[in-house]
Amino acid sequence: MKANVIPLEADKFYHVYNRGINGTNLFLTKNHYKKFLEKYTFHLQNVVETYCYALLANHFHLLVRIKSEEDIRKSFPHLKNTDTDHLISKQFAHLFNGYAQYFNHNTKRTGGLFETPFRRIWIDSEAYFSRMVYYVHFNPQKHGLISDFREYAYSSYQSHLSTKPTKLQRENTISWFGDKQDFIIFHASNPDLADINHLFIDFE
Repeated sequence: MKANVIPLEADKFYHVYNRGINGTNLFLTKNHYKKFLEKYTFHLQNVVETYCYALLANHFHLLVRIKSEEDIRKSFPHLKNTDTDHLISKQFAHLFNGYAQYFNHNTKRTGGLFETPFRRIWIDSEAYFSRMVYYVHFNPQKHGLISDFREYAYSSYQSHLSTKPTKLQRENTISWFGDKQDFIIFHASNPDLADINHLFIDFE
């Protein structure tokens, strides 16, 4: 484990962030966003539950819960002697490496794509959860990519309002706000985020 990188522990919530090396773009086409989410599901569905996400041109934000030790071990019985944090980190590495190979081939580039190590902050209070969901969804507007974050195509906001099948923890996420209407109202209320600054990960 590299210095200043906290371990990923079972049954805990984390804000996870990564960006392209030196701010290089990770996504150039609609298919790039789609492929990243496909690879994310393939590599990480057995180790994390995903509550929300936002994919921006050169970085992304996730709010996830690490699954229980028992559930993770069931998915990787052949790695029973592997440290859990190492196992989870390896699945993230598989995502980044797999997507980088696809992206490089698709765009005729070479070399690393993501910064390492990827950054993560433990969400240490349930009271912060709803505002962290808002922060992640608001990020595209914060960075000037769109005038209204609720219309952004590459975040989980609209997926939470949809009835289509999803890999997101839709019902669990909505329940933190009350119901779907409360979810909508909260996101429209421009909540004060001052007391969760310590949970933000970003590069301007």
